[in-house]
Amino acid sequence: MSVLVVGTLGLDDIETPREKAERILGGSSTYIAFAARPLAHPVGIVAVVGRDFPEEYKQLLQSSNLDLTGIQTLEDQDTFAWGGRYRRNMNIRDTTFTHLNALAKFNPIIPDTYRDSNVLCLGNLPPKTQSDALSQMSGKGFVACDTMNYWIRNMREELNDVFSQIDCLLINDEEARQITGESNLYAAGRQVLALGPKILIIKKGEHGAILFIEEQVFIVPSFPLKEVRDPTGAGDAFLGAFGGSLANESFIGMDALKRAVVYGSTVASFCVESMGPYELANLTNAAIEERSKLFRGITEWPVLHGRV
Repeated sequence: MSVLVVGTLGLDDIETPREKAERILGGSSTYIAFAARPLAHPVGIVAVVGRDFPEEYKQLLQSSNLDLTGIQTLEDQDTFAWGGRYRRNMNIRDTTFTHLNALAKFNPIIPDTYRDSNVLCLGNLPPKTQSDALSQMSGKGFVACDTMNYWIRNMREELNDVFSQIDCLLINDEEARQITGESNLYAAGRQVLALGPKILIIKKGEHGAILFIEEQVFIVPSFPLKEVRDPTGAGDAFLGAFGGSLANESFIGMDALKRAVVYGSTVASFCVESMGPYELANLTNAAIEERSKLFRGITEWPVLHGRV
């Protein structure tokens, strides 16, 4: 049931309409690994940090029972840092700064024990870095991959090469439209599948997610919440829980994928309830199962009553 996460570890400055925090633990691999951890074991991280990465964050990752043997420390660099400011509509975010720092020199090295992982989760990284990680794997595991608009716009050829090597691509609705130029998400989904991924998930934030595989479609809403404190990392949390769920499956067919999508949406709902990844760090399997049952309750509908 092993899950390998290749992504970023970083220091985030986040500002929402109600609160702000500086230099909190961030990065795609943080959210992905915390989300996968209650559902699968072991979970390993391959990432890079710099000389300024706080010891307390290392201890938090270790205490969460994550395998950190794949984390590199560059003593002549600072840690990747990112800042984001959310508008009143929390679906809209402005990036205030991005400092690549150690990430600019990141060359992923996959530990031998994780080269045949059941699931590989590739966080948002340059396509070449994702390809370098893929080249070190045995090729037997399920590969789920994230990307972003910057790579779509500037490194499309390299990204298409990644698409041809993965099982599942996870993107948001804006990215799906950017890749295809198609405004209709269902048409866009079919066009993305034609580029190589066998499976596609289009995330729509507070409006849920759509799963595409061959000619089939599965749709889930987002879990209804009274308050959203910080949407940062919700997509990564979805990816981590999705991968953690699939790591438990003996056969990955439509039923397994549907379960994984529901777990992804469920865990993402926990993520947005706190500032930073700290709700995820303390998340238990029991809490996930309880909320997933509630999720089933809000999506079930009664059978037809016999009318023709």
